[in-house]
Amino acid sequence: MTIATNLGFPRMGRNRELKRAVEGFWAGTVDETAMLETAAAIRKDNWLLQRRLGLNHIPSNDSSLYDQVLDMTAMVGAIPRRYGHEGGIVSLDTYFAMARGTTADGEQDGVPPMEMKKWFDTNYHYLVPEFERNQTFTMFSTKPIDEFLEAKALGIHTRPVLLGPTTYLMLGKMADEPDGDPLALLENLLPAYEDILKRLTEAGADWVQIDEPVLSIDLDDKQRAALGRGIARLAAAGSKLRLIVATYFGDLRDNMKVALALPVSGLHLDLVRGPGELDSVIAKLPEEMSLSLGVVDGRNVWRTDLAPAIRVVSHTVNALGSERVMVGPSCSLLHTPVDLDNERDLDNEMKSWLAFAKQKVEEVATIVAAVDPARETPTQALAANAKAMKSRLSSARIHRAGVAERLAAITPEMLHRASPFPERRKAQAKVIRLPAFPTTTIGSFPQTAEIRKMRAGHARGEVSDRRYQQFLKNEIASAIKFQEKLGLDVLVHGEPERNDMVEYFAERLEGYVSTANGWVQSYGTRMVKPPIIFGDIHRPKPITVTWTKYAQSLTKRPVKGMLTGPVTMLQWSFVRDDQPRSETCRQLALAVRDEVSDLEKAGTRIIQIDEPAMREGLPLRQEDWPDYLAWAVECFRLASSGVADATQVHTHMCYAAYDEIIEAISDLDADVISMESSRSGMDKLRAFEDHPYANDIGPGVYDIHSPRVASTEEIRERLERSLDVLSREQLWVNPDCGLKTRRWDEIEESLKHMVAAAKSMR
Repeated sequence: MTIATNLGFPRMGRNRELKRAVEGFWAGTVDETAMLETAAAIRKDNWLLQRRLGLNHIPSNDSSLYDQVLDMTAMVGAIPRRYGHEGGIVSLDTYFAMARGTTADGEQDGVPPMEMKKWFDTNYHYLVPEFERNQTFTMFSTKPIDEFLEAKALGIHTRPVLLGPTTYLMLGKMADEPDGDPLALLENLLPAYEDILKRLTEAGADWVQIDEPVLSIDLDDKQRAALGRGIARLAAAGSKLRLIVATYFGDLRDNMKVALALPVSGLHLDLVRGPGELDSVIAKLPEEMSLSLGVVDGRNVWRTDLAPAIRVVSHTVNALGSERVMVGPSCSLLHTPVDLDNERDLDNEMKSWLAFAKQKVEEVATIVAAVDPARETPTQALAANAKAMKSRLSSARIHRAGVAERLAAITPEMLHRASPFPERRKAQAKVIRLPAFPTTTIGSFPQTAEIRKMRAGHARGEVSDRRYQQFLKNEIASAIKFQEKLGLDVLVHGEPERNDMVEYFAERLEGYVSTANGWVQSYGTRMVKPPIIFGDIHRPKPITVTWTKYAQSLTKRPVKGMLTGPVTMLQWSFVRDDQPRSETCRQLALAVRDEVSDLEKAGTRIIQIDEPAMREGLPLRQEDWPDYLAWAVECFRLASSGVADATQVHTHMCYAAYDEIIEAISDLDADVISMESSRSGMDKLRAFEDHPYANDIGPGVYDIHSPRVASTEEIRERLERSLDVLSREQLWVNPDCGLKTRRWDEIEESLKHMVAAAKSMR
């Protein structure tokens, strides 16, 4: 029988119940028992749902209170010394301290959190493991066993999911040896994994999923050997288990040989990202190995075209036999919203084109039923799918007159500023008079409960337009006054009108549709609601000019215009799949260019075009980088280059491996770039040692994702470290990201210290 399966399910709950429970626990309004009960209830609902929809292999240990990589860190006991863990089960206090840091306590400074990075090329953030030379590992958490038994008690036999040892180590860093290789610790790590597999065997597990997504990236021979050696050890330790190695986010390419040589019972392929390798894998697949086909897109929201997916599965069944074939999504459904049935405002045609996590599980079950003669053919589901595919292909909503013509009219001159940066710097200095080490923030200020309540009331029609506009004016005036009092040099309006840096713009651009409950986890309890690009992009009217002008009217200090860049708009949306992503990005770039032009005409002299997702969009394979970087840089320059020399263009990036794209960062030719640096202890500035950067830089001097308040001395020390790489003329002073997730009392103390540090540097 062909097996219907899944690699993972969203874990925050249908209505973000876990987010509220965890944040309540942090705030002291929800006790530990209640929080854990909420997490258990979500797991139960997920397991029962997947069984009801027809899955044979249902994942467990795909849940988390914060992050699956952090869970593995706790599980194998890789707790950095600064958290004071003395062995044994990792407490929730220690677990959340690693994620969020700790605040100051009496005379003790708070402890900073672990560094965050993007999970491969997604917008999900994981917490970077920290290792030491000769580190040992011990199983300090029984989470996968506990959750397997939890499901078993409900009558559901699950397939536990473990992050593979090679991927886990390669995601980490040597804290005491910056250039050290974490894979040197593989032999030390494997006994902890072996203990986990032994416990799972004793608990009655039969299949265990080992996630090794590094099989989709560039590996050298040493790394491939380590992966093979690690999986072989696990297979020997779990001899009574059937292991399936899951790779996703790309194809195997030169890693195919090592993947097919693994002594495991199954191999999962991402056939959405890597559809061209199936026949090669089938031809070389060992007889004892089953093949899991990821034919449903786990990273986008479009309904699967079932007819070609069924052909792929049928072809594989004919080649291998039904007993050796599994069908599932391309990757974990963590990256999709939970349930399309939660959406009541989308019209029927649009809903017919979409599938969220629940609907994707239904698609998997439908595909399996269609190829398995022992099951009833899902005639009705197949007919509805064919109708939806035809509707989307022929809909008049997709294409907009004039967009293609405008793209065709782009000229090389539109991609370049009028003058090189040294000349622009002089022109800007005459108009924008700033001290050395100018201070600013990244853009957003706290989104308080009152702001969210007023926005929701206005959306429901309970708050009039006039009342809402006045409320926003009051919030902006308060933000300006707050910044002037602190002594910041370049101000922002605080963005009280914006729900999200992408969604806000998407709601005002044609070609987009937004959801009411399409929430996806970004990091920890931070949820985002990516809008959906379904058609050609067009900006019907200015979006930010009114509020930026109003903020500038309240102060003599410069106020930045705040925009989201085209690459980030693309990366943080669910993108149409009927044309190249580069084409969609150029459409977005033209819309941003129009907004930039209108801001400049309105008198805005500093315009920030945020591109935090620039590195995130980088393909996993280095041979694919040049094409992406070419069109990504082109799109930023298309958006930003239509202004005069005296207009200063900023951009912002966060949680990126800057050294990998340093030349592309230079090619953006932004006048000022701000970036996250604090969690890495300013180490990310090392990228500029070998690739000197001519324009201005604002390395983030404190971490906004932690409630911990950095001292003036700590911030000054970071600025002084920055001067090892940058000149004083280049250096700006700013936090490492926007402040919308923090409280006003937290940011007031942090910004006071930041301004004091900048003044002391002057």
